[in-house]
Amino acid sequence: MRIDLHTHSSVSDGTDTVAELLVTARAAGLDVVALTDHDTTAGWSLAEAARPSGLTVVPGMELSCRWFPDDQPPISVHLLAYLFEPTHPGFAAERARLRDERLERGERIVTALAAAGYGISWDRIVERSEGGVVGRPHIARALVDAGAADSVDHAFATLLHHRSPYYVAKADTDVREGIALVRAAGGVPVFAHGLATKRGRVVGDAAIAAMAEAGLLGLEVDHPDHSEEERAHLRGLAADLGLITTGSSDYHGTNKVTPIGACTTDPHQLEALLAAGTGSAPFGD
Repeated sequence: MRIDLHTHSSVSDGTDTVAELLVTARAAGLDVVALTDHDTTAGWSLAEAARPSGLTVVPGMELSCRWFPDDQPPISVHLLAYLFEPTHPGFAAERARLRDERLERGERIVTALAAAGYGISWDRIVERSEGGVVGRPHIARALVDAGAADSVDHAFATLLHHRSPYYVAKADTDVREGIALVRAAGGVPVFAHGLATKRGRVVGDAAIAAMAEAGLLGLEVDHPDHSEEERAHLRGLAADLGLITTGSSDYHGTNKVTPIGACTTDPHQLEALLAAGTGSAPFGD
């Protein structure tokens, strides 16, 4: 059984529609795929309707969070949330806040870029998002289309990185609060790409242990941005803390070069994850 528990559609910052993503997953030989768009469940009903026969879809989401060290600036972290109740009032309200935060942030970035002479339009970016969650990848794609960047990666490297004059921070959820919300909604919180040092600052073992104490249930171990040493370290830490381990591609369509199914989850770990989730159920035959 081949299982990929972290993918993105055009509902957030991927390039495939939900239906296209599921066809791609099945064509790649996957038996189980999780849809984990950023801060939204808008793709869940689309996935249930478009699911190809033989493919199980785990409903999920990737939540934008922050870890707040005592003596350092906050660190951006992402929390994968699976099988939660999407109408849970507290969690639904926080997702709505995050989506509004993303929209306001995106508009401020685009306004600054347009004022500097880059030929992009906020209204056009929102229109092309088809009602999904707008993020920096949408802005990057617009910069490519306008001839201001050679690729999405080039746009991030030159204009959209954290030290760019056009960058705008967003008020993400405290990760321990995020974990509590996911658990309250019957979901399974898994720390995404937690040692991806190539992405920037990461939290340490003590922070992950504190997350586990707050209710974290899993660690994403096998991820394209983790080295073999980082994977081994996370696997040992998960064993010490009694956490589920997952593997996934973090597929984004053509916005990233990693193919779907590049990393996968052990079936026994999937069983543990499914047993822990009580807020919703997978879509399957």
